[in-house]
Amino acid sequence: MVSLKRLSGVMEHPTAYRLWQSPFASAKFAPVLRHNDLSRVRRVLDVGCGPGTNAAFFANTDYVGLDINESYVRTARRRHGREFITADACTYEAPPDDRFDFILLNSLLHHIDTANVERILRQLHDQLTDDGHIHVLELVLPDKNGLPRLLAKSDRGDFPRALDQWRELFAAAFDELVFEPYTVGRLGIAFFEMVYFKGKARR
Repeated sequence: MVSLKRLSGVMEHPTAYRLWQSPFASAKFAPVLRHNDLSRVRRVLDVGCGPGTNAAFFANTDYVGLDINESYVRTARRRHGREFITADACTYEAPPDDRFDFILLNSLLHHIDTANVERILRQLHDQLTDDGHIHVLELVLPDKNGLPRLLAKSDRGDFPRALDQWRELFAAAFDELVFEPYTVGRLGIAFFEMVYFKGKARR
């Protein structure tokens, strides 16, 4: 099997990224839909938005996407006509009065080392409205050998983490409302182990 790390340059291209993600995008996002009524969301910040992968779920909502890849951002603007910002989530600092009731991180943090994950989560904590929530979908590194562990180890991201590591990182900044492990696959075959976290800012 070809390691996704070897294909990292190819995956920087928006079309290649969309083709790789498309068979799994709906299944990855399913827990968000199951636990939330998106029609009630007022303002979304999609951190690590890629080429607008999640934008269609928020068609009738004030939406801001943020990604470090300028090519992704150009593609997202062209396809969705929404607000997309090119910025590094590790160093981006939003205006102090910029607030969102729905902050999404979909498969971003396993690309980032622990110190910067902690920094990002602290920054996002301060961007939530009082009634807002953070929603994180992340790749899990399973304990047991098998295809999900092999794919997690081969992923472009260097930091897939075990469930307890994810829980510890999230709990340092947010009160846990949902922590739900789930499997993403095709044709009855498990490809990825994932976790969905929904949290509330600790005031």
